[in-house]
Amino acid sequence: MSELVRQEDAYVVAVVVTHDRRDLLAGALAAIGAQTRVPDVVVVVDNASSDGTAELLESRFPDVDLLRLPYNTGGAGGFAAGIARALELDATALWLMDDDTVPSPGALAALLSTFGRYRPALAASRVVWTDGRDHPMNTPRTRPAGIPGHARIRSASFVSVLADAAAVRECGLPVADYFLWNDDFEYTLRLLRGRLGLLCPDSVVVHRTASPSFDPGARFFYEVRNKTWLFTRSACLAPGERLLYAGSTVRRWARAFAGSTDRPRLARELGRGLWAGLRAGPRPNAAVLTGRPAPGR
Repeated sequence: MSELVRQEDAYVVAVVVTHDRRDLLAGALAAIGAQTRVPDVVVVVDNASSDGTAELLESRFPDVDLLRLPYNTGGAGGFAAGIARALELDATALWLMDDDTVPSPGALAALLSTFGRYRPALAASRVVWTDGRDHPMNTPRTRPAGIPGHARIRSASFVSVLADAAAVRECGLPVADYFLWNDDFEYTLRLLRGRLGLLCPDSVVVHRTASPSFDPGARFFYEVRNKTWLFTRSACLAPGERLLYAGSTVRRWARAFAGSTDRPRLARELGRGLWAGLRAGPRPNAAVLTGRPAPGR
């Protein structure tokens, strides 16, 4: 674990990943710039956007560190590239978020306060939807931590988390070939195996999804394939945890089928995902980030 990370001496690099959502990105960057404690650097990873994102950044946010990828690598590839860039910049703490995340003005300061007091490897913001409800897609399981005002977490989503750079260097990068879904789940499970993770309720962000939940449709392929990779090829879970999380996954998939308007489509994606996940593991990050998309993207 690194030395104490304090608000006044932390070198914070924010990493925001985007693809063809310039208006949402503008809102996220404006909120980052309005923080009571602004990040030292903001890295924007542009997944080959074609909607004028580059022009937006040049005209309204010229100070961001822009990393443009040659094709869309998904959130997984974007965060892998962005975290690598933040480490190159000698960050002591990495603030990770999607382009549809709007942090409240004190969000980063509250996370840094948690770091300064309790030295977690990762601290996660409280994520709400646009109506103020806790966002069900980004509300991690918690358990008592013995720390006033905080709960212990085992995983979190990349919707406003602050990660200790020393722990990140030990853990490595997210698996870029996940493309989307479960990349943050696998990574934070791996990062927090044997390390402290805390939920910081005083740090609040709005996740501007279209709705608090949705029918996964074709994207169910990634949910199934990536969970298969997680359970069979990742060291993120201890042996006893695998059974617990496998049961939770089966319940999640059952709820997806129960709420779907196109169950035959989900069944096809379930089969495709299981076959892809069992047939081969994820490609190395270097191949994903410098090569071309895998067949079927």
